[in-house]
Amino acid sequence: MTGLLIAFEGLDQSGKQTQAELVSAHVIGRGRECRMLSFPDYATPIGSEISKALHGERDYAPDVMQLLYVANRHEKRIEMNRALEAGVILVCDRYLASSIAYGEAQGLDASWLGDIQRHLPRPALTILLDIAPETAVQRKSAGRDRYERDLALLSRVRQSYQHQSNAEGWLKLNGERPREAISADVVNAIETLLARP
Repeated sequence: MTGLLIAFEGLDQSGKQTQAELVSAHVIGRGRECRMLSFPDYATPIGSEISKALHGERDYAPDVMQLLYVANRHEKRIEMNRALEAGVILVCDRYLASSIAYGEAQGLDASWLGDIQRHLPRPALTILLDIAPETAVQRKSAGRDRYERDLALLSRVRQSYQHQSNAEGWLKLNGERPREAISADVVNAIETLLARP
């Protein structure tokens, strides 16, 4: 069996981690090996630098920030490729589309943002949990990083995600619905994916 990479995308507080955990449990329940990844991974050297920038300890230009995010994924590239070759299902909380969405929202070129990620493993399915920026703020009222505090930026991020979700290999879901309803749609999509020869 070949491995699969499933990516969850959306604004902060859209339910990505919750749904990723539910999918992982479902896949394991079917007898498949599954691993969860979350990007940025703050435990790595580059991830630590990203965390400092998000919390005001560094001041990087938008292009430098996106290069750091992409480099953070590259830190896991070899490990991810090995897992996929071994038939593991990888479930990512944020992945390639995040750099395009947040970078494009800050005026960077979407084609460049895609191109600098071309050597990373491709998702078999990207699931967008679409919520309004105002919902994200309501769900997390304190401790927000610099991106989470900028509603105008989040609106542009959402627009980019919505545009990207028109591509093949995406599933766009209304993230404002109850968790169980979203989970049912996600599991149906995963079952369809796993049933492919």
